[in-house]
Amino acid sequence: MKKALLIASFVAMAATGVAQAAGDAGAGKTKSAACAACHGADGNSGVNPLWPKLAGQHPKYIKKQLHDFKAGKRKDGTMAPMAAPLKDQDIEDLAAYFSSQTRKIGTAAEDKVALGEKLYRAGSSNGAPACSGCHGPAGAGNAAANFPSLSGQGAAYVAKQLKDFRSGARSNDMNGMMAGVASKLTDADIEAVSQYVQGLH
Repeated sequence: MKKALLIASFVAMAATGVAQAAGDAGAGKTKSAACAACHGADGNSGVNPLWPKLAGQHPKYIKKQLHDFKAGKRKDGTMAPMAAPLKDQDIEDLAAYFSSQTRKIGTAAEDKVALGEKLYRAGSSNGAPACSGCHGPAGAGNAAANFPSLSGQGAAYVAKQLKDFRSGARSNDMNGMMAGVASKLTDADIEAVSQYVQGLH
């Protein structure tokens, strides 16, 4: 009986620890005031096309990016000082808030859709794998594997990230997966698939 109570106590303590570490979307909304200038109050960045939409992104992915900016594993002159003062709980709360928002889907440029869809769904002729293999047919991503949602993400932002992975300017991808993919994409491929993603849902 004592053993059962002891185990129950440990389970309760562990559950409490998880609950305390989990993000609070309400607190995240309050803390997101500084983020809103670039990413929008609801995470649907619209001021600068190079700034990503955070709305509807998987919380685990948002947390990784903020931790990487803070640690210098992902480099950006604007984000590094924004992430530097964030405590772990701040990151949890911000991720909970932005992931709870609804992403607004954009429109793809009509002249890019055919090539963009081919690349997204079938890959390129020189060996770049289909984006849908990791990011899903509708761009929802894979939360468990920490592959981000791409659905409706801004084309300019997606294109910049692919070019940064290709050049090595960004290197915080898992096992260099995105660097390998991007190395097989031409500028025309990147523009097309980025436009396709912008209207994907």
